[in-house]
Amino acid sequence: LHFRKPTEAEWEYAAKGGKLTHGYRYSGSDNPDMVAWHQGNADTKIHPVGMLQANELGLYDMSGNVWEWCEDQYAPYTAANQTNPIAQEGSQRVVRGGSISYEAVYSRTTQRYPATHYVQSFNIGLRLAMSCN
Repeated sequence: LHFRKPTEAEWEYAAKGGKLTHGYRYSGSDNPDMVAWHQGNADTKIHPVGMLQANELGLYDMSGNVWEWCEDQYAPYTAANQTNPIAQEGSQRVVRGGSISYEAVYSRTTQRYPATHYVQSFNIGLRLAMSCN
């Protein structure tokens, strides 16, 4: 088995609920308090995964709690990037999903943020993807 960081497009597809999407702003709801730990409800603490509502694919905490690393480097997110090639230019990696240190609006499924690859922060984590080939 080969595990890796997801591409930015893979992360967003999963966060939005894939083919089962209802078009929510946050992963699983339009109400961030239902699905995301953020500055307004987290009490500055990272919470165990699965305490809030899952999205349409049964994935928890795609919005909020901790930013999640993606494989892509931070660059303009064009339509071509959204069909899944990995953006290679730029000196910073993409993190997605928001965190407990930011307002709820940063937890939207479309929100992206640059972070240097050597950053050490209590509110950045990662979600693994598995390659099928």
